[in-house]
Amino acid sequence: MAEALDAAAVWDRLRRIRTAEDAEAAGLVPGSASGYASPGATQLAERYLPLCLAGAHVACAQLGQSLDGFIATRTGDADFVTGEEDRRHLHRLRALSDAVIVGAGTAVADDPRLTVRACAGDNPVRVVLDPRGRVPRRRQVFTDGAAPTLWVVGPEAAVAEGAGLDVLVLPDAEAFAPHRVLAALARRGLGRVLVEGGGVTVSRFLQAGALHRLYVTVAPVLLGDGVPGLRFPGTPVMRDALRPPVRRTLLGEDTLFEFALGTPGARPGGPADDEHTGAR
Repeated sequence: MAEALDAAAVWDRLRRIRTAEDAEAAGLVPGSASGYASPGATQLAERYLPLCLAGAHVACAQLGQSLDGFIATRTGDADFVTGEEDRRHLHRLRALSDAVIVGAGTAVADDPRLTVRACAGDNPVRVVLDPRGRVPRRRQVFTDGAAPTLWVVGPEAAVAEGAGLDVLVLPDAEAFAPHRVLAALARRGLGRVLVEGGGVTVSRFLQAGALHRLYVTVAPVLLGDGVPGLRFPGTPVMRDALRPPVRRTLLGEDTLFEFALGTPGARPGGPADDEHTGAR
């Protein structure tokens, strides 16, 4: 009889899974809790195995927001909207990703590190989308040396590479379209991508139909106004609203919504046959 796996062992195996064959070899079978030694181990497998089984080419996004839809106060303070369990969840998503994307606005306002600290795992490549090259060079993603960083800029941005910092110059504004960005990353071997922020960048990827999964964690707090989360051109009638399949999970006092937006394992860079082509 196989030894039951504790939470640490389950997480270690999840980090190595890219295919159904990998999962079978690791003893992690979807829908089965018989091989897990604790509720924590079962929760980890149930929460992250579907993402791991989506394959080596999958794009997901994550946002933490207030109940009324804001990711920060009007002054930009987001420290912290959601609780500790959601931050641990975010770091696990980073650890399962090849690359993590943020827009220039988030890099300027939040000065994020984008590294894996709240769980075991390797740091992803940090990707900063910055068409005009406006993010100051002193930001942590460029200076801390904790993980490789890819600075994606337009042709007129005057930036230079450095230690642990690569620069990717895209030819025009159209090249920053979400599907084209994902295709460019895939050519560099970065197929499993997390779009982390901010709300504008996540909304662009959602509207373009470039995401396979969307994680939104809602905290029981009301801000009244502030920096909005998801925003895209809406529908005039409710029946045409985007209603993807969803799983709900409690993270302490917060609620995590996991939306399935496209075909698991579909290669980013072009929508799959049954993938939504826009958030309309």
